[in-house]
Amino acid sequence: MMSMTLTPARQTISDAFPGFAVSVLVAATAQFLSEHYGAPAMLLALLLGLALNFLAEDGTRTAPGIALTARTVLRLGVALLGARISVDMLAVLGGRAIGLVVAGVVLTILFGLIAARFVGRDWRFALLTGGSVAICGASAAMAIAAVLPRHPRSERDLAFTVLSVTVLSTVAMVLYPMLSGLFGFTPRDSGVFLGGTIHDVAQVVGAGFSIGPETGETATLVKLIRVSMLAPVVLCFSLVIRARGLADQDGGKRPPLLPGFVLGFLVLAAMNSLGLIPAAVSDLAGQLSRWALLIAIAAVGIKTSLARMLDVGGVAIGLIVAETVFLGVFVVAGLHFLS
Repeated sequence: MMSMTLTPARQTISDAFPGFAVSVLVAATAQFLSEHYGAPAMLLALLLGLALNFLAEDGTRTAPGIALTARTVLRLGVALLGARISVDMLAVLGGRAIGLVVAGVVLTILFGLIAARFVGRDWRFALLTGGSVAICGASAAMAIAAVLPRHPRSERDLAFTVLSVTVLSTVAMVLYPMLSGLFGFTPRDSGVFLGGTIHDVAQVVGAGFSIGPETGETATLVKLIRVSMLAPVVLCFSLVIRARGLADQDGGKRPPLLPGFVLGFLVLAAMNSLGLIPAAVSDLAGQLSRWALLIAIAAVGIKTSLARMLDVGGVAIGLIVAETVFLGVFVVAGLHFLS
């Protein structure tokens, strides 16, 4: 009999398919549970993935595909986010509100770097947690992790950050609408407060529309402004890491000058700003992005050992909570100052 050999491309697909299929199945299960029980899909995908960590052990058929999914599908999901961004959003929101949102992102990241030094955490963990809190939660955490130098605790730190920001977003979705009423915010200011402080997009939408249509629309718009900062922030991180040789010092791999997924994000945002992407296509890209990120976080969960993630310690939890509180206090103070 003639022996059949697979080409390298087919071999790669064949090796990756079992792990990719498992990640898709976990993501679909998480989405089903989310729709029926109301829990965040990202959180459920991560928790289900953690329970299946044995599938990522060396020698299993699913390990290569899980690793590839956590890396490649993640980048696709982040790039597709760009199709929802346009410069028209800036004109609608106004200069002062945009300035407040941008300042909140930058200062929260700087606060994370400073606070991390005081509690003995390294700069990589500070950028990961500070960036995820400042920008867009789990999506930002995965994008930032993609350009940070790899180290033995990379997967653990990413899983911890995604879990933490998702839980904090869920708490904020319930608590922050009550706080906006306590502070006496107008519907528009409530939208700026919710969109400027809650980590994940879904929770922002839920919190905003629980108050009213104007608040919900403003909160969603403000949140998308924060999402639009993902590409420039990740690009800045990448440039600083390269310029200062931080990857070389830590023995990690130097990130590319312009990561491909950041370039894809910027190109799609530019096309959408020029009106080249129909609204239906933009909505479809948003849905594909959400599914890609959900599948990627399922793979990250599978790759992460729950026992190792628990080693992160109470100091790390305190740091990400402090970053969340800092962002909230800054936005509230800014709204009172600008009003």
